[in-house]
Amino acid sequence: MLYLVPTPIGNLEDMTFRAIRILKEVDIILAEDTRTSAPLLKHFGIEKKVFAHHQHNEHKAVAEIIRFLKEGQDIALISDAGTPAISDPGFLLVREVIKEGLQVQCLPGATAFVPALVNSGLPNDRFCFEGFLPVKKGRQTRLKQLAEEKRTMIFYESPHRILKTITEFIEYFGEEREASISRELSKLYEETVRGTLATLKLHFEQHPIKGEFVFCVAGCS
Repeated sequence: MLYLVPTPIGNLEDMTFRAIRILKEVDIILAEDTRTSAPLLKHFGIEKKVFAHHQHNEHKAVAEIIRFLKEGQDIALISDAGTPAISDPGFLLVREVIKEGLQVQCLPGATAFVPALVNSGLPNDRFCFEGFLPVKKGRQTRLKQLAEEKRTMIFYESPHRILKTITEFIEYFGEEREASISRELSKLYEETVRGTLATLKLHFEQHPIKGEFVFCVAGCS
């Protein structure tokens, strides 16, 4: 069995009992960054063989992982934070494991966009998850398409690009479009700022920009 195991996005108390049990029972753990996962595993008393599995080696590693699974070994995939394959490595491995007729199971658990969406106060009966926008090629095309999106849109963004992204959203969506930005979710300095895009731009021009951001934007009316 290949298990996809969510890990906390900040607060270690968000680790589930089931996730801890699975990580203790599997034969191998695949981690996006073994240096990041080591303190987490040590905290929960998990002592297993851990191998790096990230965007730079996942294509080469798939065949060997499938061989291990066919030999009867159970494997767990974890990312640095949150649910594997959600803006993190995992999709390629899952697809190939399924093609081989092997079993895949994703555990429920921490992910950043769900609490950010619920916290936003924006309509959440229908929404689209966009993850990280393209940095260069295709970025403007994507924004033009999203200008007509009626559902609430969810984006991930890094601190050094957040002001640029807000400015672009104002250009394509209008400065009066309602939005919400959450950062440091589940951590000590968790913050959600709500208002128009113009209001959010002013806020982050005047306050320190730290942490990882989840950006929710209302769809067009």
